[in-house]
Amino acid sequence: MDLKSAYQRVQSHLLDQRSPAGYWVGELSASALSTATAITALSFLTETEHAPQNQLANIQRQIRAGITWLVASQNEDGGWGDTELSHSNISTSMLVVAAVHAAGMQESHSEMLKRGSEYIEGQGGVAAIRKRYGQDKTFAVPILANAAMAGLVSWKEVSALPFEAACVPQRFYHFLRLPVVSYAIPALVAMGQVKFKFDPPWNPISRFLRRISIGRSLKVLESMQPTSGGYLEAVPLTSFVCMALVRCGLGGHSVVQQGVKFLLNSYRSESQEPMEHGSWPIDTNLATWTTTLSINALGEYPEATDWKTDAWESCLNWVMKCQYQDVHPFTGAEPGGWGWSDLAGAVPDADDTPGAMLALRTLYDKGEFSDEDKSRICAAALNGARWLLRLQNRDNGWPTFCKGWGRFPFDRSGSDITAHVIRALNAWRVEAGADSQLRGISRSVELGFKYLASQQNANGSWLPLWFGNQDAIDDINPCYGTAKVLMAYRDANCFDTKQVEIGLRWIVENQNPDGGWGGGVSRQRELEHPLGMSGVEETALCVEILLASPDSDCQSAAQRGLQWLVCAIESAQIQECWPIGFYFAKLWYYEKLYPLIFTVSAIGRALNTNQRITNNSTSCG
Repeated sequence: MDLKSAYQRVQSHLLDQRSPAGYWVGELSASALSTATAITALSFLTETEHAPQNQLANIQRQIRAGITWLVASQNEDGGWGDTELSHSNISTSMLVVAAVHAAGMQESHSEMLKRGSEYIEGQGGVAAIRKRYGQDKTFAVPILANAAMAGLVSWKEVSALPFEAACVPQRFYHFLRLPVVSYAIPALVAMGQVKFKFDPPWNPISRFLRRISIGRSLKVLESMQPTSGGYLEAVPLTSFVCMALVRCGLGGHSVVQQGVKFLLNSYRSESQEPMEHGSWPIDTNLATWTTTLSINALGEYPEATDWKTDAWESCLNWVMKCQYQDVHPFTGAEPGGWGWSDLAGAVPDADDTPGAMLALRTLYDKGEFSDEDKSRICAAALNGARWLLRLQNRDNGWPTFCKGWGRFPFDRSGSDITAHVIRALNAWRVEAGADSQLRGISRSVELGFKYLASQQNANGSWLPLWFGNQDAIDDINPCYGTAKVLMAYRDANCFDTKQVEIGLRWIVENQNPDGGWGGGVSRQRELEHPLGMSGVEETALCVEILLASPDSDCQSAAQRGLQWLVCAIESAQIQECWPIGFYFAKLWYYEKLYPLIFTVSAIGRALNTNQRITNNSTSCG
C-alpha cells in the first residue's frame, strides 16, 4: 500500500466518524475510577428518603451492572487501573473497594475484595495515597473521604479542607494558597463539609467559621453547577460532590439532585459497546477538542478533502457556537475562549482555545465561505487571541485554566500548552496587526519561546502536562511533548535554532527498533501485535515533526515511521487506542479518535511536502 492509498483509507475512516451535524464527538474510554465513584454516590443516595422513587429501580440496576463491570475489570495483580488497558494504581483500587462496600455487596464479591485489599495493602494503603499526591489535596482528600464514608478508614486519616475559602470572591482564590487546584473548588466545598460533619476541628474559632460558612459555600456550589448537573462534565468530581453532600444529610439539595441526573445520564447502556456496558467514562466527551483536531489534521493535505460541502458550513457554525461569550461561572474566565466540549460543564482553557483558532484558520483558508462568514471567523479568532494574551503567566508560559495559580502541576504553565498557544497566535498574527488590543502579540510569542527554551531538558526533550505514558518513568510522555513543542518552532519558521536541533536529535535517537515511537512493553503484551511495542499516537506525532527537517537522519527516521503507520493501517492497528491521555489529577483515559486524527495529520503532511517523502511505495511485507 502506498502512502496515498493509506491516507485515503484512514481519512475516509475519520470522516465517517462525523456526526450528522458535521462535527466529531469521539468516544472516551470506560473508567473504573469513574464507575466506582458513581456507584458510591448512587448507593449512598438509595439509603435515604431523597432517592428519586421513579428512578430507584434504574439506579439499582446501574449499580449492579457497574459492580459486574468492575469485577470483570480487575487486573491480575488484584488492583484496578483507570481504564481496562491501564496498570493498577492505589487510587482507583481503593475507590473500587469502597464502592463495593457502599453498594452493600461485600459478601457476594468477597474474593474480589480480598484480592483488591491485598493489592492496596501491598502498595502502602493510606500512606501510599498521601505519597502519590504530596501537598496536593485535590484528589487525596476525596479518595480518603470516600473510604471513610464507606467505613474503611478513620476520619482522622482525612485532611480537613478550608471550604470557607470558597466564600471569598472568585478573583481572590489564587491568593489564598488553597490546598487544591483551581478546578476543584466543588470538591473543596463538599469534601470539606463532610469532613467537618464527622470530624470537626478542635479549635472553636475554626469550628465557628466553618459552621457559618456552610450555607454560603453551598450557594457557591449551586452557582458553579452547570445545567447538565455535571461539574466539568466529569463523573468523578460530580460523584465526589454528591456522595459528600448525601452523607451530610443533604440528599435533597438541588446540587445532589442535578448531579445524580448527570450520573444517570452518563451511564454506558446496553446500546453501547458490550465491553463498556455497566461503566461510566471519565468525562462526557471531548467534542470540541476532537473536532478541531480533526479539522487541523485534514488541513495538512487539503486537496484530498472537499471543503465546499454543507457539512463544513455546519461544522464551522458549531465551532463558532462553542466559543464562550460570557464570563464563565466556574473559573470566572472572561469571554473569548473555548472548552473541550460544547456541553454546559466544560470550561474555557488554553489548549482547546488554540485548537479552535487553528481550526478556524484552516476553514478560513480552505473553505468557500462568504465575506460575512470570513469576518465572523476572523472576529472569533481575534477574540480568542485576546483571551490567550490575558492568560499568560509571569514565567512567560501559559497555564491551562487560570493565570497565577502555580502551586500545583496542573495549574502551572505547561510546555505543550504554551507551544499550542504560540502556534495559534502566529496563525492570526497578520489579522491581529490591525487591532490595537493585540499589538503585544509579537512580544508575547517571543516570551513564550523563552519559556519553552527554559523548559527543555538537557537531553533535548520536553514534557507535556496532559499526556503521559504508563510504561515510562514517572508516567511521562516526552514523545508527545517534544513533538508538540517543535511544531511551534516549525510554524514560526524557527527551525534553525539550537533547541530544535537537539529536540529533533532526541526524537531520532528514541525511535523504537520497530520503526515507531512511544508505546511500551505493556502495549506489546496486551495487544500481542506483530508491529511491536510502538504506539500509533506517538509515532504519528514524531513523524509529522521530523518531516519538517531537511536533515537526512530526520528524513530517514520519518520514512521508517511512515512505513510503521502504513503497516498499522493495513493491519487495523490504527483502530487500537491506548491510554496516553491524562485527565485531572493524572487520571488515565484514551480517546478512540486520537489514532485516526494523528495519523491523518502525519501522512497528510508527508503527501503535502516537496521533500523526498511524497508518495513512496511502502508495504508491510
